[in-house]
Amino acid sequence: MRYYMGPDVWESTVRDIDAAGHERVESLAEAEVFINTSSDAANVPDLPENIQWVQYCFTGVNHLIEAGIIRDGGVPWCNSAGAFAKPVAESALGLLLSQAHHHKAFALAKSWSVSKELDESQAWLYDQQGPKHVLIVGAGGIGKQLIAYLKPFGAHITAVNRSGRAVDGADVTIPIERVDEVWGEADFVINILPATTATEHFFDAAVFRAMKDSALFINVGRGSTVVTDDLVNALREGHIAGAGLEVVDPEPLPDGHPLYDLPNATMTPHMGASFQVAEHHMGAIFNANAAAWERGDPMPTRVDPRAGY
Repeated sequence: MRYYMGPDVWESTVRDIDAAGHERVESLAEAEVFINTSSDAANVPDLPENIQWVQYCFTGVNHLIEAGIIRDGGVPWCNSAGAFAKPVAESALGLLLSQAHHHKAFALAKSWSVSKELDESQAWLYDQQGPKHVLIVGAGGIGKQLIAYLKPFGAHITAVNRSGRAVDGADVTIPIERVDEVWGEADFVINILPATTATEHFFDAAVFRAMKDSALFINVGRGSTVVTDDLVNALREGHIAGAGLEVVDPEPLPDGHPLYDLPNATMTPHMGASFQVAEHHMGAIFNANAAAWERGDPMPTRVDPRAGY
C-alpha cells in the first residue's frame, strides 16, 4: 500500500514497512494510508478522500475520540495495541522491584543509617515464604508478557479482564466485575487498564483501603485510571506500602508535586512506550493491519470509538 508518514518520519518503522512491500509517498494526496506519528490531536491533518484508513503510532486514543477525530462512520483508525508488550512489561517489573527494594527511599535518605529500617520493610517477589500473589488488572497483551516475566519468581497470578476468559499463564482469571473480591489478597497490584469512561478514576480511596497495607501498587496503564490525591493519601497514611508509577495524572506531573518526595513512590516519566521505543515496533503492527485490510479481514488493532480503544 502507498502510505504517508507524518508529521515525523520514523526511519526504523519505514524500513520495516518498506521491507514488506509497501511504498512511502511524499504527500497525503498520493497515499492510501496515513501513518500518524504525533500523539497530539491538534497535529492531525484534514484527511483527503483517498485515505482509506489511519495507522496511529500510539495506544491511547481517548483524546482523539473526544475531539471527534475518531468516530463511528469515519475513516477507520488503528492504534498500536500489542506493540509495546515487552517494553511496558519490563517497565512494570522494573518499577515493582525498585520500589520493593527501596531504591528511591535510600536515595532520598542519603544515609546508611536507614539500612536496618529498609531491610526490615523491603518486599520480595520470589517465593521466599511461599508464592507471592500478583494481581494484574487489565490483562491484555502487556499483561500476558508480564506474566511470562513473572513466572521465574514463582508468583501466584490472578488476571483481571472484561470477559473473565482464561488468560494464558495466569493461575486464576476473573472478570473485572469481581475484582473487589481479591484486593485484599494481593501482595502486588499491577494496573494496565486503558483510559476509557468506564476506567476513569477506577483506583480511588476505597480501592486502596481494600488492599493490604503491605501491598505495592504499580501503574503502567493510564494515569486517569487513578485518583492521584487518593493515591498520595494512601501512601502517606500507610493504606498501601508503596507505588511504582510509569504514568500519572496529570502528565506532565507538576514540579513540586508530593509524589516526587515520597520515599515510597518510585516513578518514571511515561517512557516505556515513547516514540524512541515505538519506532522499533510499529512496522509489524502496520504490516499486520495492512495485510488484513487487503484481504478484507478485520484489522487487528482497529479502534472501536464506542469502547474507547
